[in-house]
Amino acid sequence: MRVLCATTANDGHFGPMVPFARALAEAGHEVRVAAPASYAGAVERAGLYHEPFKDAPAELIGPLMARLPSMDFEEADALVVRDVFARVDAQAGLPAVIETIERWRPELVLRESAELASLAAAERAGVPHVHVCIGMHEVDTRFAEAIAEPLEELGRLAALLDRHLAGALDAEPVLSQVPRVLDHSIGGVPAEGDPFLRYHEPPRPAGQPGLPDWAERDAPLVYVTFGSVTGALPPFAGVFRVALDALADLDARVLMTVGRAVDPDGLGPLPSNARVVQWLPQDAVLPQAAVMLGHGGFGTTTGALIAGVPQVVVPLFSSDQLVNGDHVAAVGAGVAVSRGPEHVVAACAEIPRLLADPAYAAAAGRVAAAFEELPRPSEAVPVLAGLVA
Repeated sequence: MRVLCATTANDGHFGPMVPFARALAEAGHEVRVAAPASYAGAVERAGLYHEPFKDAPAELIGPLMARLPSMDFEEADALVVRDVFARVDAQAGLPAVIETIERWRPELVLRESAELASLAAAERAGVPHVHVCIGMHEVDTRFAEAIAEPLEELGRLAALLDRHLAGALDAEPVLSQVPRVLDHSIGGVPAEGDPFLRYHEPPRPAGQPGLPDWAERDAPLVYVTFGSVTGALPPFAGVFRVALDALADLDARVLMTVGRAVDPDGLGPLPSNARVVQWLPQDAVLPQAAVMLGHGGFGTTTGALIAGVPQVVVPLFSSDQLVNGDHVAAVGAGVAVSRGPEHVVAACAEIPRLLADPAYAAAAGRVAAAFEELPRPSEAVPVLAGLVA
């Protein structure tokens, strides 16, 4: 079976696809990844073959991104979903994805939530397609509601009838790596009859990272991370210093990662209880942490839940972070504060409560067990093959 995976140039979007792509390849199926030309390195690092398509033109993306700082949270998120992912990105990628499908003739297409060129190309060619969810179901529901207009434009470019792609989107089988307890904690998923195919790949052993030294080694470890993107966004880059100052008197070891875009030396003198590095493997740090402070990114949030670590979530710049924080709070595995960088101090103030109350860790442990009970992505392979048959 030939399977074409399709993704945007975002690690948080490609990551949920990789376990399924690798499982298919390990089972002997041919797997290729359609992705923007600029994303070649990430595809190759995953050990997969790249079928490039055109990146979104800078002259179209630039003006859209320049509008974001002047918008409120919901407006900015809607613009990115509607005009960047569903319109500019999808229309830029459509010709090459159509060509790839016509040339290579895949028997199945796997696409992530924000990649829509492959949806249109697969429907045009009559190829079965599956949606790999990149977060909580509530995130995808909001996404679908926002893209009706550009989806119609994309369908016309692919020579499809009106409303064709909307119907195809509704009918797609969905692969999720989130246990039901998280999706059902707030709503958006039917109480009976789970519509998703749920799987989970446990983290691969990362070993013990070389954590910085502290004079007091018995204090609990608080892991602070705002993901890999925050430091590259000027309106949000100041959150690192704010968090360090707010946690300076905490009776704990504070380990902060800031991403490749930030020089730790540029943050100035550090509190005596804090250490800052650009990056450490999350799967190796979290098992040693007592609490995590994060921004609600899907990979960060689920990483803590899989490790059974309670967390404080301060959403910074997108609605999926807000959704993820709400679901963490709903299952009792942590606390979510109001969105925006101005609430980082309030988020830090919640950490002593999570350290002192074992109920949060117990709830996080229950969610970790729910992840562990899910079947592995390798068990999705015969299901996917059945869709082709």
